[in-house]
Order: sequence, then structure tokens, then C-alpha cells
Amino acid sequence: MDKLRQRIETLLTELKYYLYDMEYVKEHGEQVLRILIDNDTEITLDDCVIVSHKIGEMLDQDDPFTDPYNLEVTSAGAERELRTADEIARAINKWVYIETFEQKLTAKLLAYKNGELTLHFKNKKTTTINEMDINHIRLTVVL
Repeated sequence: MDKLRQRIETLLTELKYYLYDMEYVKEHGEQVLRILIDNDTEITLDDCVIVSHKIGEMLDQDDPFTDPYNLEVTSAGAERELRTADEIARAINKWVYIETFEQKLTAKLLAYKNGELTLHFKNKKTTTINEMDINHIRLTVVL
């Protein structure tokens, strides 16, 4: 799976996408190779079709699986968890939901540098929070 992950990450990078996650699971009696993708704007159905087609071509040439399976390409989701520093950095200028031991915050992420997140709230106030104080961070949809 590590080799396949690297190949898919390389392909996605060429197509200007990021691999958010990849799993090979059995669901409803069938094997599924699920690829969750992200980019710097938003993922559309057309994006999923393009990526599915390209990954399908790659797998047609060199398929690591012997059993039949379904390939599923999907968005990582509008409110996906931000698990790494790279994912947090890509969320700059997007709305995030943060939980610390003391509070729950919804704000626009303005900057992320040296473990510090600069947040801008709807009420026009800005604050900085240390990454070490965060229990959970994810993107959020703000209406």
C-alpha cells in the first residue's frame, strides 16, 4: 500500500491535487479502494471524474491487487479534519473550527507560522493561538 500511496500522491501532484487519505476496505461484501482528494479551492464532481480516470489508467497498467475491487474517488469533505501542519497551512484564508481545553472557536485562519495560528472572527477581532493548545481543528462552513 505504501508504494501505491506514493504513486497516487505523485499522480495527484501532477494534476494539482492532494491526497487527503486512501483506504482499501471491504464494504457490503466488495473490496473498495477509496481515494479522498483535496485541492486549494474546492473539489467538484468533475475533479473526482478526472482523478478517477487517471488513477484507473495507472491501475490498468500496474494493478497491485489480485481480487476485484471498486475504485472510489471523492472529496475529503467540506468540514474535514486538519491533521498535519501542511493541511493547516493549506487552510489559510479558510474558515476553521477549533477546540481547545478552554474554548470552541470558529474563525478565518489568516496565518500559520512557527506553530502559531492567527485567527480573524466575524466580529472583526483577531487573535493568535498556539498549535499546542488545540485539541481538534477542522474546516467549517460558515453561512
